[in-house]
Amino acid sequence: MRPINSLWRKRTLSAIAISTIAALTSASLAIAASNPSDLAMPTIDAAAVNDYRIGPLDKLNITVFQIKELTVENLQVDASGQILLPLIGVLQAKGRTTVQLSEEIADKLKEHYLQSPQVSVMVADTASQKVTVEGAVNDAGVFEMKGRTSLLEAVARAKGLAKAANSHRVSIVRSVDGVPHAATFDLAAISAGKARNPEVIANDVVIVDSARSKSIWHGMVEIMPALYLLTFL
Repeated sequence: MRPINSLWRKRTLSAIAISTIAALTSASLAIAASNPSDLAMPTIDAAAVNDYRIGPLDKLNITVFQIKELTVENLQVDASGQILLPLIGVLQAKGRTTVQLSEEIADKLKEHYLQSPQVSVMVADTASQKVTVEGAVNDAGVFEMKGRTSLLEAVARAKGLAKAANSHRVSIVRSVDGVPHAATFDLAAISAGKARNPEVIANDVVIVDSARSKSIWHGMVEIMPALYLLTFL
């Protein structure tokens, strides 16, 4: 018999996840009502985009090509999300992608110092961020992510699929401008190497559907707009 505190924990986590997704979904339904096609779940675009958002305490490698003095390694984003760079000063890094930050650095250098600066920003190390895994898994919960994490790894953190799981319907729910978007994957095909393994990012919710004919998770995911911008590992 499962301990009472374990059952209480799983039910509490499910209730939190359901209420959070439901609140976001109600907003998305209001938007999508004017355009029913937005509720469709089309196939994920193969042209993946790296949309990792830099967070506090991440470490960055910033390279200004052919100018060694402006190149820095393992530059840590401070707790407020800012970085300090030579010549430029303080920049807000939190919430930006590496492409966005590199473009901003290049623009700052171009204003006063260089004609056509070429800047590259890479995340050398990520601070602990979290992903929620819910549904038909053995240990649903909120887990810390260290570095880049795939869908398979996220499910493994939840001690794998439960017996009632539908391995052909595993979804990633991600908030885009405050509206939940979902993409559904065939985890069995991914495990067999027959499909690509998507990356999960901070604050994603992974939902493993149940093999039962009716599932509350299935109903929620079905009405969400499709999530297209994904990175594959």
